[in-house]
Amino acid sequence: MMKPDKMKLTGYRRPDGRYGIRNHVIILPVDDISNAAANGVAALIKGTMALPHAYGRLQFGQDLELTFLTLAGTGRNPNIAAAIVIGIEPKWTQRIVDEIAKTGKPVAGFSIERYGDLRTIEMASRKAMEFVQYATELQREPFPVKKLLMSAKCGESDTTTGLASCPTVGRVFERLDAAGSTMIFGETTELTGGEDIIQARCVNAKVLGEFNRMFKDYTNLIVSQGVDLMGSQPTEGNIRGGLTTIEEKAMGNIQKIGRCKIQSALDPAVEPEGPGLHFMDSSSAAAEMITLAGAAGSVVHFFPTGQGNIIGNPIVPVIKISGNPLTVSTMSEHIDVDVTGVLRLEMTLDQAADAAMKVLESTINGRFTAAEALRHDEYVLTKLYRSA
Repeated sequence: MMKPDKMKLTGYRRPDGRYGIRNHVIILPVDDISNAAANGVAALIKGTMALPHAYGRLQFGQDLELTFLTLAGTGRNPNIAAAIVIGIEPKWTQRIVDEIAKTGKPVAGFSIERYGDLRTIEMASRKAMEFVQYATELQREPFPVKKLLMSAKCGESDTTTGLASCPTVGRVFERLDAAGSTMIFGETTELTGGEDIIQARCVNAKVLGEFNRMFKDYTNLIVSQGVDLMGSQPTEGNIRGGLTTIEEKAMGNIQKIGRCKIQSALDPAVEPEGPGLHFMDSSSAAAEMITLAGAAGSVVHFFPTGQGNIIGNPIVPVIKISGNPLTVSTMSEHIDVDVTGVLRLEMTLDQAADAAMKVLESTINGRFTAAEALRHDEYVLTKLYRSA
């Protein structure tokens, strides 16, 4: 059995003591109308990456706060060496800059008002060039597994997900939990019918109360819209793969946490404060959940899939694990870990976990995942309600 403390991990030590496994310089637009300027800088300066998105204007209340938290959290993520923030207005831009600056990493902000795109792109590009030269001088160094913060979410689930790929992640998480690592899981919607299992895993009454609040809010939202989940939960892909109810889907989903206890219930994009397994209130939409996990500090992500979800993320490497022989055969370029042997009784769950941990180790040390190589850079903010 592969033990986490025997893994040889290397990463980039950030000023706040956390370790990143990638070394990105990002150009982060505050709002949708700043995307063009962010893309302009990234087109000019080699080694930078723009993260365009669709939101930011006329949001308010919790919706606006979540956008700020997600954008700032993205810049704070240890996989980011430095960040350029571009917004239309100076106050919103500076707010995100100030939050990223708390990590001690290089960050600079530029606002487009009274400058226009061209001058903003020029000024931001000069600073971005400095940041790239700074980042490319940084060297990897060894770090202990207890410094690892990662996440997990499944997608395009089917019968094989609950029987092979999700239990594989659960076994790895059990090992990482014992070694002092930090893990995040979520997908509030896809716990329906299995919420009692999550409730029983909460370490104390406070965590239980927070989880119950989050799950009740989700349930009330569904009821308030006068709809049920059929057609969206399970998805058409889930149904094609043999899942008939959201309860069946939940039972497979929950396998990802193994036998770990839940240390806290986090609001979306909130960073966990200690080691162990943490629940994050989040959508089951893959790109949204991984973006939120990245904003909370996750540096690598396990993604069990049955029918073959192809999601990626620009700053968080996504490791695909599948136990579906048809998917592994027909979509092989998307799969990092093949655990079909579990269903053929040719591979034990511990052996499947060993295979996943070997890929996790190589990914942490720099090897591209399939999603990275295929340029799957889905960065999607979670929106809570309509804008003003």
